Amino acid sequence: MSLFRPLAAACIVAASLLPSIAPASAAVAYERVAYFAQWGIYQRNFLVKNVETSGAAAKLTTINYAFGNVSEQGLCFEANEAGVGDAWADYQKRFKAGESVDGVGDVVTQPLAGNFNQLRKLKAKHPGLKALISLGGWTWSKYFSNAALTSASRQAFAASCIDLYLKGNLPKIGTSPHGGPGSGAGVFDGIDIDWEWPGSEGNVGNVVRPEDKQNFTLLLAELRRQLDEYGAQTGRHYYLTAFLPADPAKINAGVAVPGVFSSLDFATVQGYDFNGPWNSRTGHQSNLYSDPNDPSAEKFSVDAAVGAYLTRGAPAGKIVVGVPTYGKGWKGVPKTNNGLYQTSTGPARGTYENGTEDYKKIVANRGTRYRDTAIGALWLYDGSNWWSYDDPTLLTQKAQYIKARGLGGSMMWSLDGDDAQASLATALWNELK
Repeated sequence: MSLFRPLAAACIVAASLLPSIAPASAAVAYERVAYFAQWGIYQRNFLVKNVETSGAAAKLTTINYAFGNVSEQGLCFEANEAGVGDAWADYQKRFKAGESVDGVGDVVTQPLAGNFNQLRKLKAKHPGLKALISLGGWTWSKYFSNAALTSASRQAFAASCIDLYLKGNLPKIGTSPHGGPGSGAGVFDGIDIDWEWPGSEGNVGNVVRPEDKQNFTLLLAELRRQLDEYGAQTGRHYYLTAFLPADPAKINAGVAVPGVFSSLDFATVQGYDFNGPWNSRTGHQSNLYSDPNDPSAEKFSVDAAVGAYLTRGAPAGKIVVGVPTYGKGWKGVPKTNNGLYQTSTGPARGTYENGTEDYKKIVANRGTRYRDTAIGALWLYDGSNWWSYDDPTLLTQKAQYIKARGLGGSMMWSLDGDDAQASLATALWNELK
């Protein structure tokens, strides 16, 4: 993460059959981004300290903290309410010495505690490491359309996010002593927008408007303007990034590519969830290249997603490829074709969610592992359960692709799925130093 079992079978492909790759551009400094999930401190017991002890922190350029919510009024805010916000995890929870990045426990009198304080300590150990507050995600993208709707709403949204997360004016909530003016200053170096998805369906109940596409561009432009304005006051650059979809239909519906990229330092592009147990048939969830044998009407892949942005005018150096630290699984899968593209009886059992399993769990599972190097895909099959996932070998192949195409780097969702030795982060770092 070695726990990885040797391949019992593999698809052997001659080098001459591997897909061609365009020549690389001049050497660049690659982004190595990874998300830290706010809720990972609970069931998974994955703390910011683990980012340090695993060795991952030294191999990353950027940590995206997931997630901040957007209110119905289109503003950034903090709250302690299930499904709405977790200020306790963000900046109120006091970590003990043994849980802390620097071995120093939190005390009641300090202005900042929680994950935010631990991120600040992690950055102190790694001065080149950036932390961005990521807004939205699958669950909290409901009101992005409201935030982006008018010039006034865009200005208010940007100002509220900068005030809360960059200036660090965190509210005191309930009886907690933590928070207050400037308490969170210095934690975050910018903002990541995870609107899933402008102009098209995402989570049930999301507000979607036909004008989202143009408003998304305008929202990012307003954020860029206010970040630069604030940066002129503080004498530093604040980063602006966004997570963008792989599906060409969603790109067309919500992403005006040249305009969006002009405001961003870089964009992370979805490189996973191409298939999952929401489909009854098994399929690769994060394959590098499209498989001509895939019976699906839409043959998703990392390469297809990258190509979709390049052909629409995105600069290659601003495209950061997303990779998963988890797999997608099905159960009741027949043995035909080693379970690939076969029907199932539903999602396979997962530790935290059926149909999904962390890499660190899958890597120890029994079964036969199959690798298709031509399309950059790996799966595990035990005669019934079928899992599609990435391992260090596959991430090495993806990192080599990133270099060959002159792309901007890699992004991992999320750090808590990797093993205790940060094997996945290390595989990317080995190629993208």
